[in-house]
Amino acid sequence: MNINESDIIQENQNEENPNGNIIVITGLSGAGKSLSLKCLEDMDFFCVDNLLPALIPKFVQLCASSDMNKIAFVIDIRGRKFFKELVSALKEIPSYGFKYQIVFFEASDDILIRRFSETRRRHPLAHKGRLLDGITYERKQLEEIRGMADRIIDTSKLPPNRLKYELASLTGSNYNAEDNLNITVVAFGFKYGIPIDADLVYDVRFLPNPYYIDELRHLTGNNDPVKDYVMQQDETADFLKRFLDFNTYLVPKFIREGKANLTIGVGCTGGKHRSVVIANELSRTLKEANYKVQTEYRDLKIS
Repeated sequence: MNINESDIIQENQNEENPNGNIIVITGLSGAGKSLSLKCLEDMDFFCVDNLLPALIPKFVQLCASSDMNKIAFVIDIRGRKFFKELVSALKEIPSYGFKYQIVFFEASDDILIRRFSETRRRHPLAHKGRLLDGITYERKQLEEIRGMADRIIDTSKLPPNRLKYELASLTGSNYNAEDNLNITVVAFGFKYGIPIDADLVYDVRFLPNPYYIDELRHLTGNNDPVKDYVMQQDETADFLKRFLDFNTYLVPKFIREGKANLTIGVGCTGGKHRSVVIANELSRTLKEANYKVQTEYRDLKIS
C-alpha cells in the first residue's frame, strides 16, 4: 500500500467539519475492533463493519445528505486487495464536510492467539499456515496505516468496560457508566414462574402474608394498608436493611463490569402484596442513589 502520510495528516487537520466526525477503526484481527464498534453504537454512532474502502466516498456522501453526524466504520485486512484503496478514499472525506480520526487496535501475540483459540475463529491471513504466521504477516501489512493512526489502543490488558471510556475520551462523548445501566425491578409471583430475564431473584415469602387478612386480600402492595402491614412486621425491618444495603453494594459492581441492563426480581406467592412492597422500597432506594430504575408488577392483574 503506497501511503503518503503528509497528505493524510494535512487532510485530517481540516478544521471545517460542519457535518460531524467519522471514526475509522482499523488494526489487527482479534484486537477488539468489533467490540469497539458496539461501544460506539451505544454512544449513538452509526456504525458499519468491514466497509470496502472504495465505498467510503459514496457512503460519506449519503451521510452528508442525512442527519447522521456521528459515524464509525471498520476497515481492515478483510478487505483483501481492496484495502490498498484506503488512503485515496480517506482523502475524499473532508470534501463532504466531515473530519475523521484513525484508531488502530492491537494486542500482543500471545493474547491474539488465545482469543482466536477461545473463539475458534480462523485468522484471515492464516488459511493454510500457523496462526502466529498469520498474525506476524498482518502486522507487517498494517505497519504504515498504524503509523498514521491518531490513536493506538492496545487491548492486551484492557478490560472491555474500560474500552468504552477510551472511546468516549477519543470521541468527546459524555459517557457515564451509571447512566448506561438500566435497572428494572420486577415484582412477581412464584406460582406463575420466575422472570426469565432476571439477573437476581429474591424470595420474600417468609414475610407475613397480607392475603390472609380479609380486609387486605383484595388490595395490593401499592395500597397504603398493605404497605403498612408489611412494613410494620418485625421481620421486615431487619430484612429490608440488609436487603437494601446488599443491592446498593452490588449495583456498582455490575456497572464496573460494563453491564447495560440489570433485572432484579422480587417474588412472593402471588406477586400482589409482599413482593410489590419490597420491590417499591428497592426502587425508591436505587432512585435516591441516582440510578435509572423502572418498576414492573408482572402479576398484579392476574385474578
